[in-house]
Amino acid sequence: MPAPSKSPISPATREFGRRVLARRTELGLSQEKAAERCGLHWTYLGQVERGRRNVTLHNILKIAAGLDVDAGVLVSGLEPPE
Repeated sequence: MPAPSKSPISPATREFGRRVLARRTELGLSQEKAAERCGLHWTYLGQVERGRRNVTLHNILKIAAGLDVDAGVLVSGLEPPE
């Protein structure tokens, strides 16, 4: 099995991850504490923040709820991949 890529999947996943990281930092949460609040594993949240996960709608909603932000703020203006 090939090693996973170290780069973001797309500009959209990179920007989504940047927004998640910014909100987590704004709240003063560790990755572990934020993941716990979101109901996700901390390694998964780390991959999201690095843009290395294509996040499902359900997980977007979990992340938004855990970070006390509207999901629309996290996805607004993101462009789909070509």
